[in-house]
Amino acid sequence: MSRHEVFNQVPPLVGHDTADEPALLDALAREGAGWATAELHELGRLAGTEQAIEHGRLANEHPPVLRTHDRYGHRVDEVEFHPSWHELMRTAVAHGLHAVPWGDERPGAHVARAAKFHVWRPDAGHGCPISMTYAAVPALRHAPDLAARYEPLLTARSYDFGLREPQHKQGLLAGMSMTEKQGGSDVRANTTTARPTPDGSYRLVGHKWFTSAPMCDLFLTLAQAPGGLTCFLVPRVLPDGTRNPMRLMRLKDKLGNRSNASSEVEYDDAVAWRVGDEGRGVRTIIDMVNLTRLDCVIGAASGMRHGVVTAVHHAAHRRAFGRYLVDQPLMRNVLADLAVESEAATVLMMRLAGATDRSVRGDAAETAFKRIALAVGKYWVCKRWPGHAAEALECLGGNGYVEESGMPRLFRESPLNSIWEGSGNVAALDVLRALAGQPEVMAAFQSEVDAAAGADARLDAAVREVRAALADPADLEVRARRVVEQLALVLQGALLVRHGHPAVADAFCASRLGGDRGHAYGTLPAGVDFAAIIDRATPKVG
Repeated sequence: MSRHEVFNQVPPLVGHDTADEPALLDALAREGAGWATAELHELGRLAGTEQAIEHGRLANEHPPVLRTHDRYGHRVDEVEFHPSWHELMRTAVAHGLHAVPWGDERPGAHVARAAKFHVWRPDAGHGCPISMTYAAVPALRHAPDLAARYEPLLTARSYDFGLREPQHKQGLLAGMSMTEKQGGSDVRANTTTARPTPDGSYRLVGHKWFTSAPMCDLFLTLAQAPGGLTCFLVPRVLPDGTRNPMRLMRLKDKLGNRSNASSEVEYDDAVAWRVGDEGRGVRTIIDMVNLTRLDCVIGAASGMRHGVVTAVHHAAHRRAFGRYLVDQPLMRNVLADLAVESEAATVLMMRLAGATDRSVRGDAAETAFKRIALAVGKYWVCKRWPGHAAEALECLGGNGYVEESGMPRLFRESPLNSIWEGSGNVAALDVLRALAGQPEVMAAFQSEVDAAAGADARLDAAVREVRAALADPADLEVRARRVVEQLALVLQGALLVRHGHPAVADAFCASRLGGDRGHAYGTLPAGVDFAAIIDRATPKVG
């Protein structure tokens, strides 16, 4: 008989609804997708099950394997995945997290999809092909014939894995292949060539340095055609059933996102079809880039929510020095600070999803707002996630440093979204370009922030400061990160003041705008309503 009794250990965080997030549910209704509430809860309850969490662990523990050749020496370029990866993908596609909104005429369809993408995160890696499939459709519409052929399959709710002729499959996934060794974010430096042929197709020759999710059926890629940098559609399997010579050279050994295959690809006279006009490749594919940037914000907000919920759950069940951690004043400050950051990210993410939905439906003002707010949000929310993940991990102490807790995986994932689709500098400079070239975008941003004017003196003062910063043209590029940070904070503050819980809005304005805070999490002022804020981040298990 064992003489050692295990006690004061935290029960597993299972059996909860990940959609039980007040800021998310309020925004779902506010942004026009209240009709999806039941669907969201269904997916949220599934995400909180032991089975879904285990699928996420296994997909991460057993990363994909590249098989370049079969046993006889034939080139196959196949990527093998653990069965749990396929289960995660099957659920995501069945619940419409990919391209389904493009075939849904209901207002709020893109908002509903964003909320689902936010709550279904057993493992972040499988979100990459889901996100790219969502983002591919508007870019593909620059080639109406190709869109008519492939869009119904991209929006289908069938996960049909395997390399087969696309028209013979029940559903398709799409990827994106832009960056090259010598250029990185400077895609205009690409050297892949595109040679036109008499049948209207092109032949691509070149090397792509980072092609994520290479097992997708279709890829949008950039190459230098006779008329300049152009966007092309490249299928893995050609209409006659033969493999397109798109060679997978190796898979990247990454910090995080390990369940997702990221590869280097060589086009060896690969067949491709032009999407959009020659020489307008960046303008054509930017629709896809912007939507994947939206998903970067959603993923970062989702990661923050996961981190703070895990930290609060641990603190509510772990005792130290005679009290539960959650009842100790300094820990309450840390947890509340993490929760405030999380809610600010969620309300901004959902506002961007709402702007996307209305922009798709022809709202010019929302299109202008999205142009600047998406770049601002991409920069700031993704930048905030790594520090947030580290602090949430620390709330678990040494337990959080152990792989079994899941927190190291969350921490390793956290830098990705700030890098993907343009690093911090790219996003910050994009904001300056939008402000310089499109005066309507600043007018739309000001209108959004001005809707909260007079509600909080700290917010009003911060708005005046950022306007003064933008009015001074000296060294603006050097100050780009600081200015974009100010824009993000006043936007989050305005959204929280108008729509958030009063305790959260007050804590945000006091700490992020009023300066009543230190440099680390857990330095909120003493007057904050910690109890109300922490309660909103406490998972309801059972």
